[in-house]
Amino acid sequence: MTMHHGEIQISVPTVQQLILDQFPDWSGETVEPLPGAGTENAIFRIGATRAARFRRRASSATDLVAELERETLSMWELAELSPAPAPMPIATGRPSREYPFPWSIHSWLPGDVATPRISADSSGLAQEVANLVHAFRSAPLKGRRFEGTGRGGELANSDQWMERCFFKSSTVLDVPRLRTLWAGFRRLSREQPDAMTHGDLTPANILLHEGQLAGVLDTGGFSAADPSLDLIVAWHLFDAEARYVFREALGIGHLEWQRGAAWAFQQAMGLVWYYEASNPSMAQLGRSTLTRICADPELSCSLEAL
Repeated sequence: MTMHHGEIQISVPTVQQLILDQFPDWSGETVEPLPGAGTENAIFRIGATRAARFRRRASSATDLVAELERETLSMWELAELSPAPAPMPIATGRPSREYPFPWSIHSWLPGDVATPRISADSSGLAQEVANLVHAFRSAPLKGRRFEGTGRGGELANSDQWMERCFFKSSTVLDVPRLRTLWAGFRRLSREQPDAMTHGDLTPANILLHEGQLAGVLDTGGFSAADPSLDLIVAWHLFDAEARYVFREALGIGHLEWQRGAAWAFQQAMGLVWYYEASNPSMAQLGRSTLTRICADPELSCSLEAL
C-alpha cells in the first residue's frame, strides 16, 4: 500500500535493474524491500552491507541532486561525532528510465528498530540517547542557522498545518482537548539559540542490540535548528521515569522541555490521520505520543497557565 498521493512505485526488479546498469559489481547481491521502513524514502537492502534509498514522491531532479549532496555532507559530519554507529554514504545513483530521479546507497547497520512498547521503561537507553543528543548539540554551528518553516523553527508557524491536522482528526482523536494543548504550545517562547540537531529523532531512526543503543539512522537531515527539536525522542519513546533520566542527563530546563513536547505534539498530530490506513505503526506512534503528552501533569498545569 502507498503512503502518499501520487507516490512513485519502486519494485525489486526496478532496483535490480538499476544496480545492474549502474553498479554491476553489486548485481549479484540479493535485493530485499523493507516495507514501511521509510515514510519519505523507499528503502531496499542490498546484500549484507548496503541499503538503497529512493524518494517516494516526485521532485525536481536538479533540486534532489543538491539535496542528496547536502545529505551526504551531513551524514559524514554526524558520523564523525556520534557516539553510536551511523550509516555512511557510499554512492549516488543516476536518474534513468526505470526511476527518473537520483537515488542513494548507504552502508547498512544491523540492529532492531526501537519501539515505545519495548523500550519505554529503559533508563539505560534514555541515558544513551541523551548522550547522543548531547553529541549533536556539541557540534560547531559554523555560521549555520535554521532555514525553513517546518519543525525546528517557530512553533506558531505550524498553525496552518495544525488546523489541517485537527480537521482531519475530528473522528479519530479528542480534537477539542488537543486544540487546547496546542493553544498553549504555540505561545511558548524560546531562549536557546540554534544548535545542531538530528531533526527527526524518532524510534524508527534508533537501532538497538539487546536493548542498548546500536545505531542512529536517517542522518542526512543533521542541521541547525531549535535545540529542543531533538527532545521529541523523549516523548515518542520513553515513559515518565525514563523521560526523567533523559531530561536530567541533558540538564533540560522547564521551558525547553515544554518546547520539546510541543515539537513532538506537532509531529504526532500528523502521524495519526495521515498514516492510519497506509502505515498503522506510524499512526500508533502518534497516538502513544499524544497520550503521553496529555497525561503529563507538568505540561497540563503549565500550559493551562499560559
